[in-house]
Formats: sequence, structure tokens, C-alpha cells
Amino acid sequence: MMLETLADSSTSSAGPWWILFISIAWVVFSIAKFKMHPFLAMMIGAVLVGLLSGPLPEPTIENKGLFHSRVDLEETSSGPSDLTLAVKWSLYGFGNTAGGIALVIAFASIVGTCMMKSGAAERVVRHLLSVFGEKRAGIVLLLSGFILSIPVFFDTVFFLLIPLARAMSFRAGGRYLYFVMAMAGAGAITHSMVPPTPGPLAIAEILSIDIGIALPVGLLASIPLALVVLWVSGWFDQKYKVPMRPVAGVGKEDLQSVLDKDLKDLPPLVQSYLPVLLPVFLISAVSLVKVLDFPERIQGNELFQILSFLGDPNVAMSLAALVSIFLLVNQWKSKERSNGPKVGKILEAPLMTAGSIILITGAGGAYGGMIRLSGVGQCIADFAKTFEISYILLAWGITALIRIAQGSATVAMMTGAGLMASIIGGGNSLSYHPCYLFLAIGFGSITLSWMNDSGFWVVQKLSGLNEKEMLKTWSLLLTVISVCGLMISLLGSVLIPLR
Repeated sequence: MMLETLADSSTSSAGPWWILFISIAWVVFSIAKFKMHPFLAMMIGAVLVGLLSGPLPEPTIENKGLFHSRVDLEETSSGPSDLTLAVKWSLYGFGNTAGGIALVIAFASIVGTCMMKSGAAERVVRHLLSVFGEKRAGIVLLLSGFILSIPVFFDTVFFLLIPLARAMSFRAGGRYLYFVMAMAGAGAITHSMVPPTPGPLAIAEILSIDIGIALPVGLLASIPLALVVLWVSGWFDQKYKVPMRPVAGVGKEDLQSVLDKDLKDLPPLVQSYLPVLLPVFLISAVSLVKVLDFPERIQGNELFQILSFLGDPNVAMSLAALVSIFLLVNQWKSKERSNGPKVGKILEAPLMTAGSIILITGAGGAYGGMIRLSGVGQCIADFAKTFEISYILLAWGITALIRIAQGSATVAMMTGAGLMASIIGGGNSLSYHPCYLFLAIGFGSITLSWMNDSGFWVVQKLSGLNEKEMLKTWSLLLTVISVCGLMISLLGSVLIPLR
């Protein structure tokens, strides 16, 4: 029965299932085996899908709409498929995706760097510590990782917080594994689930979900999983008793200096929180007003128009970036560092990192768009309906499989989102809001971080854990988060469909 279904679903020259298999195999092996840059791997994968899909239409203004819906190329094609058309369509998909997220990613990288350089990130951690107390240092580190990983890349957050985790363990006389796993696990959640982090931002863009909806939904779904992280981290610490080992020449004196740093050298509390909370508030407020159908009553209200402008993701993140730059400059002035490095020089490195991420996400958009154009999405949709496979389970499974195979969470997100967008089209046929597919893809990308994941080595090298300890703790923790997230997505789609 299954073989017949697969055979009947062939709608193009190479067959949708072969197109899917060959293109995913190329992306996975080129990155995992040949160490090719993800941008090149997925752009080549996009062109490959175009070449295998049979006759492609010219990318005219009218035909570009095909990139956003399920199509049968045999009915829409106007000429033979060749390399030129495959490249043209791939470039269109790249520009279409990158244009929607480039500014937000660039501004997020600026916010993260300025919060680190100005001391705002440390000020947030110190405040949480004063609220919860040193006895609850695990909660402090968990909240710090959870909050800071929204605007700051996970690797950067781990670099920032691992000295604090070591210092806390030094003062507490143990519980090192608990502190490390709580901090890193919480950071991994928001890094994969909450815009404006690039991965979830790109998922929302590809699935045509308003970022103002994706942000609060991702945030709310992440909260119970942070509690799971806290519990699992405590269980790990009791079971394995991993000692704190010397790392990169960091001694006890260095750890003590981290704890004893004077608060007067850090920015004011409200200003330190502002780069994180301002865009979250502005973006979410506009979407909340729209969801509650207030616009019909206040359509002409000037206050609502101003809020709509400020709540645009690009505007909101630009304001956050300006605030974070102000913090950095103000700190230099307060310390009389008139001869310090120029702001432009400080921001070169994060903007270069942002550029690389924009290239990868844009290439993911090209690959996903070509998958939609090829008709593979319709084939998978028919298969899922025939065997009554939940789209949420399908989205999570595809993303998790690609994540395990090649290691990159971003590549897994791009591929999973592109495939699901080709299946659901506008999402109108779903009995629940597409945001649950957004959650499933994000949680799927967290699954089983192991040796082929760069994040695995960042945590391992800076924490001092060996590979065996990492597999028993870090890899298992992220898999637990992923599976629990899948359960939340499935239950939410049934109990709170948001339709």
C-alpha cells in the first residue's frame, strides 16, 4: 500500500520523493561529511531541486506567486528546465527570505555585543542574583541563560555565563554540573524558540506567521520547559557528581574576581534590561491588539498608528540596538575611556557573524522555496493524509532527523520549515494555528546535540566535561526538551487551537 502511494505521487520528471531524498542527502552529507559551508550546501541543493523538478516556468512577476503555494509544474511550466532557470528561482528565494529577516538579525547581533561590552548582561545577572539569593543560584543562571539568549547568540551567552557558573560552584562548594546544565539548557531553548534569534525568526518568515504571534507563543511554550531543565539538571548533578575542572588557565582567584565585581562599574538596572524587553513589548503589543480585534475600533487612532510603527520588528529591533549602543558609549564616558575603541570597530565582528547567518537563512529560504515549487510538498501532504500522520509530528520528525544527521540546528529549521510550508500552503486548511508547526520545528531542531554540532563542542570545551559526560548529560537534556516540546505542541493544537 505504501509503495503504491509513493509511486502514484510522482508528478515530475524525477519524482517528488526522489527529489526530496537526493536534495536532503546532498545537504546532510555536504555539511557533515565534506564540511561544506551551509550557505553553499543549501544554495546548491536549491539549484539541484530545480534541475530535478522538470520544466520550470520563467520567474515573471505573475509566476513568482508559485513560490508561496503548492503547484503542479506540468500545468504551470512554460519552457524546458535548465540551469539558468533553476539559478534564477533559487536566487529569488534567497532574496525573498533574506530581505525579510536581514535587518532584524543584524540589529540582534548589535544588541548582543553591546550588552556584553557595556556590562549590561552582567548587570541583569547580578540583579537576578540579588532577587533570588545565592542559595537559588541555579535559578539565577537558568533565568540569565533564558533571557539573554533571546537577543544574544547561544555561543556568546555561554561564553558570558560560564565564568559565573564556575564562580557559583566555587562559592557553593559543588553542584557544578547543575549550574552548567541549567544555564546552557535554558539558553538552548530560547535560542531555538524565541525570535528575534535567527532560527525561529526564519521559521516564522517561511511559514508566514506574524513575528508578533511567534514571539509570545515561543516564549510561553519555553517557560514550562525551563522548569524541566532545572529539574533534569539537578538530577544529573546528584547522579554523576562531575567535578569542576580547570579550563583555559582559569584559577580560583579569577573566579572570585567575577563574584566581587563592583556594581558601580555596571550600567543602571532599567537600562540594562531595556534592550531585551523593549522589542519584546513593542512587537507583542501590536499583535495582541490585532488578535483582540481592537483595530476595527481604533483604526484611526493616532496612538495605535504610532504603536504599529514602533511594533514593526525592524523598527523595534533598531530601537533596541540604539539603546544598547547608547549603553556602551555611556559606560565608556563614565569610565573616562575617551581613547577606547570606536563603536564601529566593536560592531565589525558581530555584523560579520550576522552576515554569515543571513546567508545561511537566505539559502534555507531558497531551498525551501524550490521544494515548494517542485511539488514535493503536495506529495508529502497526500502521504500524510493517506496514513493519517499529524503535521505537527511530521514537522518535528523531519527537523529532528536532519538535526541529528548533520548537526546544524539552523539548517534543520530551514529545511523543516521549507518542507512544511510546501505542505500547508497558507495554513487555512489546518484545524489549528500554524504557530504549532512553528513550535514543532523549533523543538525538533533542539534534538540530540552530539559530536557533529558546534554547540556541543563549545559547551564541552568551556565547561571542562569530557565527551562521555557530555553525551550522558547535554545530549540527553536537549532530547528531553525536544520531546517535551513536541508534547506541548500536540496538546496545544488540540486544547487551544487558536482558530
